[in-house]
Amino acid sequence: MSKAAYKTAKTNKIKRSRADLIFDIILYTIGTILILITLYPMYFIVIASISDPQLVSNGEIMFIPRGVSLKAYKQLLGYTRLWTGYRNTIIYVVLGTIITLAANIPASYALSRKKLYGKKLFNMFYLIPMFFTGGLIPTYMVVKNLGLTDTMTVMVLPFSVVTYYIIVGRTFFENSIPDELWEAAQLDGCGYISFFFKICLPLSKAIIAVIALWAAVGQWNGYFNALIYLRSEALQPLQIVLRNILISNQTISSMMTGSAAVEAKQMADLIKYAVIVVSSAPIMCMYPFVQKYFNQGVMLGAVKG
Repeated sequence: MSKAAYKTAKTNKIKRSRADLIFDIILYTIGTILILITLYPMYFIVIASISDPQLVSNGEIMFIPRGVSLKAYKQLLGYTRLWTGYRNTIIYVVLGTIITLAANIPASYALSRKKLYGKKLFNMFYLIPMFFTGGLIPTYMVVKNLGLTDTMTVMVLPFSVVTYYIIVGRTFFENSIPDELWEAAQLDGCGYISFFFKICLPLSKAIIAVIALWAAVGQWNGYFNALIYLRSEALQPLQIVLRNILISNQTISSMMTGSAAVEAKQMADLIKYAVIVVSSAPIMCMYPFVQKYFNQGVMLGAVKG
């Protein structure tokens, strides 16, 4: 840009009024307060997990860790079952995410096509179970009769179809894959399967990333299905292992008396903070890798119709 054009653009720049500046200040102030309110609990958990348990229980830890110690993490990482739980959870997350994508993305694409025969019937077929389910006991009986209880398969296969994912994906395909693209592909000799794999999927990275993130977070945080369908400790995911560790520490502290009981309770509280960090940190580290797709995918699939 030449100097003359730069000066012209600078001169023609709309001047902001005082009211606009005040509005911006208020907006940024509110935004900053909301960010602090959101981030402080996570920050407190981190500093509390490495601080002196007595100071934490007395409420003396607010912003800066004091009496820094890694005793909680050393004790927590000393449990051999923790590493088994990590291994199982990683397996469930990887397999569960792949199966969820394989089940929901093709269904979303099929329901987005206008020429699909029985489209309204299929939509109703998916929507009804979203609001009305058979209940826990009938579901357990079905899973048990299929021979899936106390197996890794029960954590990744029976509940892989999620109606909400299908609806969001369907709306994405309707808004992002025009019919003209299919007509152009037909002229080049492209069939339905080739069109889906070679054209639609490469153009759908945003929604794939979003559904993959949702599925991975759901698998990582999930504990109810494991609590109901798994009995073997060798198959338990991380969340169940951490739950058992917390229960055992609280039980031990309740059986003690005097100063030993106070110390044991403080240590149990410290381990509780460490458990939150250990269980949350890995999945939070995953978010930056899909963040660039996240907003786009959510917005394109936000309007459901």
